[in-house]
Amino acid sequence: MISSDSDLPFYNGKPVEIAGRGWLVIMLSLVIAFLALILIPLRTFPYTVVLALLFVGIPILAVHRVAGPHWKCLFRPVDVRSVALMALFGGATLVGSMAMGWVLQRFFELDPNPLADEIAAMSAFEIGATLVVTGIQLVGEELFGILPFLAVLWLCVRQPRLSRRAGILIALVISGLLFGAAHLPTYGWHWAQSLIGIGFARVILTLSYIVTRNLWVSAGAHIINDWTGFILVFEFAHMPINAGE
Repeated sequence: MISSDSDLPFYNGKPVEIAGRGWLVIMLSLVIAFLALILIPLRTFPYTVVLALLFVGIPILAVHRVAGPHWKCLFRPVDVRSVALMALFGGATLVGSMAMGWVLQRFFELDPNPLADEIAAMSAFEIGATLVVTGIQLVGEELFGILPFLAVLWLCVRQPRLSRRAGILIALVISGLLFGAAHLPTYGWHWAQSLIGIGFARVILTLSYIVTRNLWVSAGAHIINDWTGFILVFEFAHMPINAGE
């Protein structure tokens, strides 16, 4: 039996149930936050911090509006085990993404991440600023991934009255596809790279939340995955070349 404080929140009345209208408010907040992130013309540091904070703050305010103080159950305390799981799932996401990329390359011509070229041309200060901004933004991306997962879980369990396990599986797939779809503009509307590649990584990150019920853990894993890629690109781009004699 899963105790009320260890189960996933909001779908079964523990600690409070968010019903249909509440989930619509939350989904609308995610759309608004996403549009603010991509449309507001603040593209230089430190103004980019404002965009990242809006991306995080808008959905949190929406969850607070419909769930009251229970919004805090998304974020649990972080201990040594939590940090270890961040590293474990961060590594799993990195390896899984590379493996899925290798598979997709067998069938499709993939588009490079445009941020990679930008990072390669950055100074040490600029890469540091980028890490700060993305660290905040990735918490927002976790809200963008986890809240739709919980919404679909509620819908599956409360409406068709599917089992909890079936609801989780369906919610994993749908939330992964939604997250991947949000990356379509980034990857030149490449459907396979976004829906399958990014969607697969999203599933691994959501699994870290399912295991821990702690959005800090999935955010930490996401940060480890992305920052590792950023730092590797930066280091390789600035590696001194020994021309020999």
